[in-house]
Amino acid sequence: MSEPHKVFSRPDVEQLIADGRTIIIVDGYVLKLDCWLKFHPGGDKAILHMVGRDATDEVNALHSYAAREYMSKFRIGKIEGHWKNFVPPIQGGSFRNWSSEKSAEENNNASDRSSGYSSLESSDCDSPLFEDSVLRQRKPYDQRPGSSSSATSVSSLGLENASDGLKDHQSIQSMTRDQIEFDLKKYPSLEPEKQHDIVQKYRELNEKLKARDLYRCNYWNYAIECCRYAAFFSLSLLFLHWGWYGTSGLFLGMFWHQLVFSAHDAGHMGITHNFTIDTMIGIFIADFLGGLSLGWWKKSHNVHHIVTNRPEHDPDIELMPFFSLSHRFFDSLRSTYYDRVMDYDWFAKIAVQYQHYMYYPILTMGRFNLYRLSWEYLLLGLGPRKGAAWWHRWFEVAGQVFFWTWFGYGIVYKSIPTWWARFVFIMVSHMVTAPLHVQITLSHFAMSTADLGADESFPQKMLRTTMDVDCPEWLDFIHGGLQFQAIHHLYPRMPRHNLRKAQKLVQEFCNDVDIPYALYGFVDGNKEVIGRLGDIGKQAAILAECQRSVAAKPFDHH
Repeated sequence: MSEPHKVFSRPDVEQLIADGRTIIIVDGYVLKLDCWLKFHPGGDKAILHMVGRDATDEVNALHSYAAREYMSKFRIGKIEGHWKNFVPPIQGGSFRNWSSEKSAEENNNASDRSSGYSSLESSDCDSPLFEDSVLRQRKPYDQRPGSSSSATSVSSLGLENASDGLKDHQSIQSMTRDQIEFDLKKYPSLEPEKQHDIVQKYRELNEKLKARDLYRCNYWNYAIECCRYAAFFSLSLLFLHWGWYGTSGLFLGMFWHQLVFSAHDAGHMGITHNFTIDTMIGIFIADFLGGLSLGWWKKSHNVHHIVTNRPEHDPDIELMPFFSLSHRFFDSLRSTYYDRVMDYDWFAKIAVQYQHYMYYPILTMGRFNLYRLSWEYLLLGLGPRKGAAWWHRWFEVAGQVFFWTWFGYGIVYKSIPTWWARFVFIMVSHMVTAPLHVQITLSHFAMSTADLGADESFPQKMLRTTMDVDCPEWLDFIHGGLQFQAIHHLYPRMPRHNLRKAQKLVQEFCNDVDIPYALYGFVDGNKEVIGRLGDIGKQAAILAECQRSVAAKPFDHH
């Protein structure tokens, strides 16, 4: 196809978005994706979070070469020079309708338009959270950051003075500013030149990884994995035959625990790198053998990879009313993923205060919640109904029928004689998978939840919100590659068995661009998570005490 020749200015793109168009920038080209939203196998939310942004690194990280080639059909023009990101509408950005402006007003703003910048602050700002400019005065590149960080202690948040009667919202906004300031001091400048340098070196590193063949999957590794799966499942059946139902459940849980790692690989096209083949492998593992929906996971996980640790947007940390990873959840945020308000109600106010004690017990029940999310996704038809992924739902439904036939009917009902033994078998098999949920949360729960704005580059954001777990190589099979989450977030399609080989290069990259590489041992990482949950819990307790204190005071009319 012929290349589009029209050059779009920033106001041109802003006008298209104001008109309701879905516009992203990839490799210097303007893509209009309105008609692709309902066909996108990864869901529409992943695209909507990229509207008005240069999505080159996100697109390259999460899509195969064939998918990127297919995207060229949506090109309507190109841009020139460096692109300054907008805040997407789904994140609260607003966009000026240039066509409705009076000619005199357009003339007054001609200098702004010719320089490629919109004169409407709300669409040009880094984050829609704050309307004042305390932070903008601190650094010219940081106009309106929002959200929260993770590494600040309770004492540094100034909550000791919460009982002074500050309004809840003002108190939360103040904490947010303090958290942002912490990250701005810890991580590289958001000035365009610095972020551009980080992006260029990140892309150069990607070429080095390709040259070292680290995107090639060694299938012998999966042969070993399959032997391990077969051993755990066989042991489960053997102990089931002997009537050792608790032990049988133990090995079935270990079987499921290991399977998830390969389903994760397939969901990222990290096995064959072929969309259809890896999808079929993933659905077979997740649905037929594990009873979980791969489609639900992909829709949720793609968003997680794009807006990692953003309280309003990342479904992986939207765990109210049981867990709050940021004081911002005290404000009853609205989730853009679930399209509902996450109420900070009476139950949440109690639960959050004790979340560091309830962390491990609640995670033992995690698999039951995954069943609920999977059924909701499939029964309500929340996945693509047209395009290349139209058949996924029906293949998954067949997988669910198969799973509940062999597991629910064949094993639980027919092979176990008493209800008590069935209960023990179910609880043991499901609770044994808790280490998986610990591994998943470990990489993000202790990291920053701050929004540093639209100017932050993809690689810096991933490294700021994700940590790796240090462990000996012989334990890699227990972690399943999830101990290299920072590397995985930078290069999601890299086969997990190659992540350790990439670690040294990523560390060198971090040193080169002055981004701290978060690496903790498993025990220390757990301490960080529990400490973080405890800090948020203390903040919740102090805020509750402040509310009680204010409520107890007589009303002052003056």
